Amino acid sequence: MYFIYLLIAFFAGLGLATQAAINSQLAKSMGDEAIIAALISFAVGTLFLFVIAWWKTDLWQHLSALPQQPAWKFLGGILGAFAVFTTVLLAPKLGISVMLFFIIIGQLISSTTIDYFGLIGMPTQAISPAKWIGLTIIAFGLLFYFFGEKWLYWLKSFWV
Repeated sequence: MYFIYLLIAFFAGLGLATQAAINSQLAKSMGDEAIIAALISFAVGTLFLFVIAWWKTDLWQHLSALPQQPAWKFLGGILGAFAVFTTVLLAPKLGISVMLFFIIIGQLISSTTIDYFGLIGMPTQAISPAKWIGLTIIAFGLLFYFFGEKWLYWLKSFWV
């Protein structure tokens, strides 16, 4: 089952890049209004999730528990809307690769912090030396992906 979860995460990553491209085109057709495209995208996604939740769960029973929830638990929706808006806004300005580079760096920093300290009710996850090495390799890999050609050109200038 763990492998299935990894595949779902992988496809979610594929979807994020594709979503940014699609939503950027939607924004272009909406007079270059990123906020309108993000609103439409989020509304369509909300409607889709509503239909699935209605079909697969006892939606009304679960919705009745909403008033007892603390307000901070609703911040996920705001953060999700911000993420969608950010991709719509930045994908055409930075390119999807550069935009996702910084999103991934932000995700790695925040996720490692949340895991290590067990923030927001998540179980604590030790950060072993192997994980630090892995994060370092990812960071250098991403840096090389974006700046490697410049570095290679710079190094080549010393040899010629």
